[in-house]
Amino acid sequence: MLCRRAIAREKCNCIFSFILFVIYNYGNANLLQKFSISVRMKCMESDTYSPMDEKLLKSIDGKKRELDKFRPLPPSIVEKLREQFTIEWTYNSNAIEGNTLSLQETELVLNRGLTIGNKSLKEHFEAINHKEGIELVERFVEKKKDLDDKFVRDLHKIILKNIDDSAAGVFRTTNVRILGSVHIPPNPLKIPSLIKDFFEWYYENKHKMAIPELAAYAHYKFVCIHPFIDGNGRTSRLLMNLILMQNGYPPAVILNIDRKKYYRVLKQADLDKPKEFIDFIGRAIERSLIIYLNSIRPVTKEIEHQGYISLSEATKYCNYSLEYLSLLARKGKIPAVKFKRNWMTTREAIEEYKNNNN
Repeated sequence: MLCRRAIAREKCNCIFSFILFVIYNYGNANLLQKFSISVRMKCMESDTYSPMDEKLLKSIDGKKRELDKFRPLPPSIVEKLREQFTIEWTYNSNAIEGNTLSLQETELVLNRGLTIGNKSLKEHFEAINHKEGIELVERFVEKKKDLDDKFVRDLHKIILKNIDDSAAGVFRTTNVRILGSVHIPPNPLKIPSLIKDFFEWYYENKHKMAIPELAAYAHYKFVCIHPFIDGNGRTSRLLMNLILMQNGYPPAVILNIDRKKYYRVLKQADLDKPKEFIDFIGRAIERSLIIYLNSIRPVTKEIEHQGYISLSEATKYCNYSLEYLSLLARKGKIPAVKFKRNWMTTREAIEEYKNNNN
């Protein structure tokens, strides 16, 4: 028999399905808004907590503790990593939202101040503004300030600077819809109280949840409120990384090549199934930790043995095909991270999977 929470969740999904039916078949915007506000608020209140995969969280924790052993980190390496992450983070976060600047073009705009032909002025400002947003986050982390709605509005003001100055740093006053999403953002009149609830939730859970989980849920909860007319995705990812960086983690970069999966797991979270989203963010966090560790720790035979290998190379240590290992990586059945377009795993991960599935 389903537990009461599961029954409530199923009822919520059924009602949401009815809302979508009304949208597409009758186009009754007033009825849609009437239902969506009440139902979505109930869904947000009853969202079940789904912890990050235990093995993934343990792996992240182990890598974070290993990174901490090297502190204080060498300044030259830190600056090089900072430059690398600023470009990669800016490129991917903007590309997810439709910006067509390539990674190389983003570097030219940010580091050399060049203008790229056949690219809009808006796309240039998006890159410049995002870098400035990262710098604001870094200064905020250094000053060890408490997170509040003023900081979020200041951050968003930078994101839309010279793009839509009238909406920059201002909570929206109109209803919006997210293309392709089952989530209906709340009525703008509710935004101030929802933002207040968001920060109450954050400070209540700041010392209760594991930091990777806290950052992932903060990302989702903020983007669910959708407080601004535009720039909510970029702001939520900056906010997520602020939480990580305040706690000694490197920023997590959600790759543009994973854009479809990113939106798919967000949609699953909208249906009160946040587990895939939380694990998705966890793997992004793990990837950044690996990049930092590979840049800092000295190479030894033991480290080399424990290093990440391509799935093609991993087939040498098992009887599984490349296609099967790729499926396991995508499903999170084996610890794996994506570098550029390639999944990477470890020999230990392959051995553990083999031992557990013999």
